[in-house]
Amino acid sequence: MRDVPEHLSLPRHSAKPALDVGLLSLVTDRIDDAVMEAAPRLRAVLAGRVRIARGAEATIRAMTVAAGIGNTSAYTWLKVPVVEEMERVMAATTLPALLLGGEVSAAQDATFESWRRALKLPTVQGLVIGRSLLYPPDGDVAAAVDTAVGLLQEGK
Repeated sequence: MRDVPEHLSLPRHSAKPALDVGLLSLVTDRIDDAVMEAAPRLRAVLAGRVRIARGAEATIRAMTVAAGIGNTSAYTWLKVPVVEEMERVMAATTLPALLLGGEVSAAQDATFESWRRALKLPTVQGLVIGRSLLYPPDGDVAAAVDTAVGLLQEGK
């Protein structure tokens, strides 16, 4: 393990392994605390970029792999891409989940609507969004953030 600055609270043993399904462990006081990104990756590179597989089956498989990592899933959350059949996808796990924002789309209203539907599912607890809000197609970051906040407020 490389040297880590003292101000970071890292465990003295190695973190959980990153798998090809795109897992990301958050390093905290406990090695079992984690947010796992259950976003299956296509092996083929399309137009110079690795793409997330958008199918329900691939996402369910990635979620089950992510849920099985470590000694316990008691402190594990999933980061899940919004795909077709989200009801079936989220029914495949009891773990709490955060939705990934996905790629920036010209059809931002459709993206917001997919988030709205998914946020109503019982295990979905929130959003983890970057580019979709930072680079909206119309350039209005404040409006995009306001919309996302509104979705979170009406979600439950």
